[in-house]
Amino acid sequence: MNFLFLSKLLPLFVYPLGLACILLIVALVLSFKRSKYSYIPILLALVIFLIAGNSRVSHSLLKSLEWQYLSDQELPTADAIVVLGGSVHSVAYPRTLPDLNEHGDRVIYAAKLYNDGKAPLILLSGGRIDWYGDGSSEAQDTTKILELMGIPSSAMIQEGESVNTYENAIFTQKILEEQGLKKIILITSAFHMPRSLKIFQHLGIDAVPAPTDFYVSQQELREADHSAESKILSFIPNTKSLDRTTMVIKEYIGTIVYWLRGWL
Repeated sequence: MNFLFLSKLLPLFVYPLGLACILLIVALVLSFKRSKYSYIPILLALVIFLIAGNSRVSHSLLKSLEWQYLSDQELPTADAIVVLGGSVHSVAYPRTLPDLNEHGDRVIYAAKLYNDGKAPLILLSGGRIDWYGDGSSEAQDTTKILELMGIPSSAMIQEGESVNTYENAIFTQKILEEQGLKKIILITSAFHMPRSLKIFQHLGIDAVPAPTDFYVSQQELREADHSAESKILSFIPNTKSLDRTTMVIKEYIGTIVYWLRGWL
């Protein structure tokens, strides 16, 4: 089994849902053995769901990542805008065109910065994992969407080989060197920016962070304390908060693994 597969598989058992399921299986085994301790893993699983599914917890965790590269300064110009993959769904029935997914702000922001004259080129980085079958790369799908938004194909460069953030940086670096491009504006989701920027900088790439796709803003933080009703709801576990807590855990695990491999 290669690193890519293990990097997708092993964290599933550490994420809140996977860890809680393991604890419930342990509880089931203990109950079959009539152990008086079978309630302990059940309580632990419940605690995991109560904490990870709490919107206040997920907001705090997301903020720790998303708010690291906030700036009131206008973005400088650069040689290229680099957009990391993970923001599109490929064409597949019943889709007739690639769709933007929940991280589609990356694509929209790239189009805006290009139209604002921040860079003459957009480099789209993102391939396709082969075990999911044949199909177009994320770079190809994103190119189609940007063309529909009026960005000329001559202003876009595709990097369609990478399947993780480290490869995004490695293959992008190769293209930058071939094209003689020095300075880039790096676009990715705000929660993904800390790890991404560290990788690019570790490779010696002059990258200016341009985070987008923020999950936590001052509005969300205010809403949680706006009324008695909102306060009550903010403490009740929900699937959206569970998913967002999982996203943060994934990023921190990725940061640790990348650091151990010397990629940061």
